[in-house]
Amino acid sequence: MIVTTTENVRGQRVKQVLGQVFGVVVRSRGLGGNIVAGLRSIVGGEIHEYTQLLEETRKQAIDRMVRNATAMGANGVVMMRFDSSEIGQTMSEIVAYGTAVVLEPEA
Repeated sequence: MIVTTTENVRGQRVKQVLGQVFGVVVRSRGLGGNIVAGLRSIVGGEIHEYTQLLEETRKQAIDRMVRNATAMGANGVVMMRFDSSEIGQTMSEIVAYGTAVVLEPEA
């Protein structure tokens, strides 16, 4: 599955546009992680616990988007983007979305 943030894929042409596709993940950091992150926020700098959580969540959102695109018959997703928001003070929502397409090599 080709996933790109661009509208076009070099050497490929869009044969068919299948529509919007997305993958959604909502995650909450455990109490222990929140305590450690809270203590780290006092001294400043990167909060590695949250960075790791968001990296894993983005990967999972992409995987879900790819599964949905595959179920639609796509072999590519173009114009892929992320969106994120917080739900309450303990949960993060990450959405990977784009346009599911059928690509074929240019002649």
